[in-house]
Amino acid sequence: MNEKYLEAVKTIKTAILRSQNRAAKYTNAEMLSLYYAIGGYVSSNSREGTWGTGAIDEISARLREELPGLRGFSSGNIKLMRQFFEAWRPYLQTNAEFFLESKSVATAIDLEQTDDAGLVVSEKRLPAAIVFPMEAFMEISFTHHMEILHKTKELDERLFYIRECATGHWSKTALRTRLKENFYQHKGALTNNFSMTLPDDKQYMKAIQTFKDEYFLDFINTEELDLTDPQDLDERVLEKEIISNIRNFIQCLGSGFCFVGNQHRIEVDGEEFFADLLFFQRDLKALVVIELKKGKFKPSYLGQLNFYLSALDEQERKNGENPAIGILLCREANKSVVELAIRDYSKPMGVATYRTADELPISYKVLAPIIEEVPKMLNEAEFTEGDKE
Repeated sequence: MNEKYLEAVKTIKTAILRSQNRAAKYTNAEMLSLYYAIGGYVSSNSREGTWGTGAIDEISARLREELPGLRGFSSGNIKLMRQFFEAWRPYLQTNAEFFLESKSVATAIDLEQTDDAGLVVSEKRLPAAIVFPMEAFMEISFTHHMEILHKTKELDERLFYIRECATGHWSKTALRTRLKENFYQHKGALTNNFSMTLPDDKQYMKAIQTFKDEYFLDFINTEELDLTDPQDLDERVLEKEIISNIRNFIQCLGSGFCFVGNQHRIEVDGEEFFADLLFFQRDLKALVVIELKKGKFKPSYLGQLNFYLSALDEQERKNGENPAIGILLCREANKSVVELAIRDYSKPMGVATYRTADELPISYKVLAPIIEEVPKMLNEAEFTEGDKE
């Protein structure tokens, strides 16, 4: 094609994609507005005893009779809308103000609550230290919101997952994995020397938010590997299991990781060395080396990792990329020992631990099959009639 035509195609394509993205965001915001408003209406009538037992079931059935083909308004879904409203009502302003342009819903359902004197009850305000992620809140689907509400209790934890979910464009599966890993508690807790080796503040903040202090490798079960003792798990066996489940491992690491290879060859003056796992992290714009250790952390491990990082920076780092980062993944680590050992190294490194599926508490092992089935059961029972994401 003529270059001018190609440029026109590129321009129009960009405009279409941007428009589709805006339309999707608007549609989701409008849907959340609708669900929030309906939830408020149902809450005020059902909680105060205005409606009798079974009212929601009746209303749901009648709605589907009067609006043939209506999806997403089963009695279970309507109850979820009520939960959604009741969870966020203390922190949000009136529906029309909160959802900005979604005023059509607010005019159809009046959400203002009054006290016995007929005065409008004022809303609780967020603590001054917390900035409510308005845009992120409206970007994630209703299903994502309900997953977060069901698995968390504290406001700051819920806001954390909302932000991360919107920024990382997490699927339902990815969100459930992060919630199961207790990502909120582990993110940013990695023992590291980033403050001394990453002088750029933005890069430093990105780095500490990218890595966790513990990784749950639930796709590896040493009891199924014919090992006499889980502690006998060899580094090469661990590496092999990770490579066999590389997609799960990348999901465990988080968004932005691109797998380069395992046993990555590094040659220095005729001598060969091999780094266990090599990734490129898009947000950090840096190579990331992950070294696997079967047992407890030893200070000597850091020397080997520091050497790999020096070689990669000298031989493979490209223009515009940041210095390579190293992560030691050990079975266990004494935080005080790690902090003392890592602080004098010049390359950015961190030490994290890992757990495999067989290391779960016995009580959890018994419940695990049931727990894994719960989301599926909820989906089948409450979202059968359509969950638009």
